[in-house]
Amino acid sequence: KMISVDGHTFEVVGTVGKFKGFLGDNPDNRDIYVPYSSYKKIYPDARDNFISVLAYPGKVDQAIDEVTGLLRRRRHVKPSEPASFGIATAESFVQEFRSITGTVALVLVVISSIVLLVGGIGVMNIMLVSVTERTREIGVRKAIGARRSDIIWQFLLGWMLSFLIRTFVPSLPSTVPLWSVGAGFVVANGVGLFFGLWPALKASRLDPIAALRYE
Repeated sequence: KMISVDGHTFEVVGTVGKFKGFLGDNPDNRDIYVPYSSYKKIYPDARDNFISVLAYPGKVDQAIDEVTGLLRRRRHVKPSEPASFGIATAESFVQEFRSITGTVALVLVVISSIVLLVGGIGVMNIMLVSVTERTREIGVRKAIGARRSDIIWQFLLGWMLSFLIRTFVPSLPSTVPLWSVGAGFVVANGVGLFFGLWPALKASRLDPIAALRYE
């Protein structure tokens, strides 16, 4: 089959399989590949070129050295001068991609940590308000023999039960994977228990006489 590109006719000798891009469509699927010698004859003044070289397995470094030497000679670059071109391998692209994804992951970890901290502070404030509002109840319970551990578990279990009800009795159907629900449950409970421990300890340390006098 013959095709015409910029008024020049080329014979198709083979095709390359399609590859999906990072966001779906891959513009490389619309590219054509021609011999370098033919390209230079058609576009002798072209400067911004991208040349792809396929190296034999285990000989990537040797191929880089050969291509570097060839390009320096073709471009008349003196040994004392820096190269006027750049060479990159598939491994370097992979490392760059991993570096980018690692940075994004670190940013997400920082953001999620801030969100958890803010959420934990919110839980602590709500429980402190609950302790203040139930001061007389705490005083009555301690006056009739409730232990500090009973007061602590009263508030921590109350928060955990309310979280379970909100989690497992949703108003809308969910399509979230089960493992993410479990991970969220564990993390949320851990944050809630950590920040709820101080209000619970404060409630358990109330003096029953002072609590009964509280208005």
